[in-house]
Amino acid sequence: MLCAVQSALSGFEMKISNQHNVGTPNFEQVLYSMAQAEGNLDHDIPLLFLPPYWAKTVVGLLSIICFGNSYDGDFVFDDSEAIINNKDLRAETPLGDLWHHDFWGSKLSSNTSHKSYRPLTVLTFRINYLLAGGFHPFGFHIINIILHCVISVLIVDVFSILLGGLQYTNKGRRLNFVPKSSLLAALLFAVHPVHTECIAGIVGRADLLCALFFLLSFLVYCKAFKESKEGSNFSTTWVLLSVLLGATAMLCKEQGITILGLNALFDAVVINKLNILEILLKILRKDKSLESLVIFRNGLLFRMTLLLSGGATVLYVRWRIMGTGPPAFTEVDNPASFDDSPLIRAINYNYYYSLNAWLLLCPWWLCFDWSMGCVPLIKSVSDWRIIALGVLWFCLIALMCQALCSEDSQKRRILTLGLGFLIIPFLPASNLFFRVGFVIAERVTYLPSIGYCMLITYGFSLLSKQVKKKKLLVAALLGLLVINVWRCVIRSNQWRSEEQLFRSALSVCPLNAKVHYNVGKNLADRGNQTAAINYYREAVRLNPKYVHAMNNLGNILKERNELQEAEELLLLAVQIQNAFCGSTSEFVGILFLQKYADLNRHIDALNAWRNATVLKPQHSLAWNNMIILLDNTGNLAQAEAVGREALELIPNDHALMFSLANVLGKSQKYKESEALFHKAIKANPTAASYHGNLAVLYHRWGNLDLAKKHYEVSLKLDPTAAGTRENYSLLKRKLDQLQKRGDV
Repeated sequence: MLCAVQSALSGFEMKISNQHNVGTPNFEQVLYSMAQAEGNLDHDIPLLFLPPYWAKTVVGLLSIICFGNSYDGDFVFDDSEAIINNKDLRAETPLGDLWHHDFWGSKLSSNTSHKSYRPLTVLTFRINYLLAGGFHPFGFHIINIILHCVISVLIVDVFSILLGGLQYTNKGRRLNFVPKSSLLAALLFAVHPVHTECIAGIVGRADLLCALFFLLSFLVYCKAFKESKEGSNFSTTWVLLSVLLGATAMLCKEQGITILGLNALFDAVVINKLNILEILLKILRKDKSLESLVIFRNGLLFRMTLLLSGGATVLYVRWRIMGTGPPAFTEVDNPASFDDSPLIRAINYNYYYSLNAWLLLCPWWLCFDWSMGCVPLIKSVSDWRIIALGVLWFCLIALMCQALCSEDSQKRRILTLGLGFLIIPFLPASNLFFRVGFVIAERVTYLPSIGYCMLITYGFSLLSKQVKKKKLLVAALLGLLVINVWRCVIRSNQWRSEEQLFRSALSVCPLNAKVHYNVGKNLADRGNQTAAINYYREAVRLNPKYVHAMNNLGNILKERNELQEAEELLLLAVQIQNAFCGSTSEFVGILFLQKYADLNRHIDALNAWRNATVLKPQHSLAWNNMIILLDNTGNLAQAEAVGREALELIPNDHALMFSLANVLGKSQKYKESEALFHKAIKANPTAASYHGNLAVLYHRWGNLDLAKKHYEVSLKLDPTAAGTRENYSLLKRKLDQLQKRGDV
């Protein structure tokens, strides 16, 4: 890959002579003519001319400053499913399985698969896992930061081409400076806060790898016109390599295939200098000269055939691998796509587009999840939010008209390419071709932001021509960059832990039931059940059909002996989703355990949980409940056997370690119990109950100093834990008695 990068970059270091060939212009001549016009674009932009090395160094350093503080973050949100619980990362899983599984490790043929086919991204996760010797987030984060840095450096050359090519003197020789417009666009891209999710969230590596091969495909396509053989104005080999890199980008994430369409657009607008409006008018008039103008011009038909056939082949192969069934999404994932009215669907899709555009323009309100009521549906034309649709399309139509109708060829070219790079990579996420599993996802704007940065840079260059006080422009530009860097640093810090990430979303999406659910779950995992109850209740209030929130709330209420409300919640969850046997029936079973002393009820509960583990062997909650039931009924030997079986299947589950450690402690296997407690605490150090139960173990074992230490840690994490406080008081009284007797 590094060789490909070096090869692509080296192709741009050339010198152009004063004499040009007569006939069809080659790529050097195209860049030369663009560069002469480009002086006007750069003339008034208040930036310094920098040599390529320094320009790329500045861009790369800024990209690291923005997102570097995420290097020591945890696995958060989707990272758990895509990495920690993904069996495709482990050495015992055959490498061939990656090509038949989706991004989350499920079989593509499964009815529950999301059909996200990204085997190359999963392969990099697997390499990370093997090199690190386990699930250590540091290495995963470092790779993401490096990838964004490489992309930001690479995009300096991409913008140099898109915005007008390299600069030349009047004598036709290249100046050793990066165009100021290219540098500005690259800086805006490198420090854009909307990119935080892709970089600080490890799952965002799919977008980063896709972008890397996306840009390489574009650079290699341009190189095809410089590596041409004598008698030809382009190299077929490099065009085919560009198609291959586009296919590689798609194997990292679905958006990657759109680069083939952008290569075609670049070929038509820049290489062949076609006027799209002129072509459209000729088509409408059925002008016979169109054939000679377009089809046989500069080998365009042949290259379009290569791009089209290559793209069609890749899509067909992907379709055969993933199967013909649609992805499995629910209404809460993308409510607009489930509405019966085509008009309501169209209005809301367009509203989603406007929100994505707003995030690019003003990336202040960022959220890890925009589903579950975060963006209520527009169901009436009287809804004031419909104004956003009008503003979006007014701006797009105005830009399209300028791109088509302007007499300034430079303006037409930049606006056409800017709109192309803004819109085309976004099409897979637009719901136009298939339903997607989200309302808004900040990560899908990573590639479209290339077009956004082009358009903003062009607009800034026009503004620079009108403003005479350049110092004011310099201050405004520096202020924008500093604000973006500051926002990136803050947002990256929020992605370092689930607690910060989930809480940051409360002010952005207060109507999102999933946000409240995740905050509650995080609090419950840390042992703060009282606070967790409030957030679970709010999640259920916002979404009365939120089965997961009902289950978790019911489980906590069961533990607090509020059995009537717990039973009502769990039975309602069963009614809402009968197929939820892997969770709801388990909790109903444990209610039977506590409400009834009937042995048959215990057996029913055990059977329900065992069935759940047969259906889903990785279902840690079912395993955990079996251990707890057997423990509570005195079947310690059986509880130990079940616990060991569960940990063989799910070796990194700290909840299972905790439950088995409790069983081993009761069986007086203190050493083994202690080791498991420590492993559980290492995996989840903020769980108050883990420290509290380890303290109980030491208390029973006679290690009173260690018991005192962990009681204090537990109470510091959760001061409301009455049982821990009572045990701590007993320990202190015992220590006082021993001290009086002189034993300590």
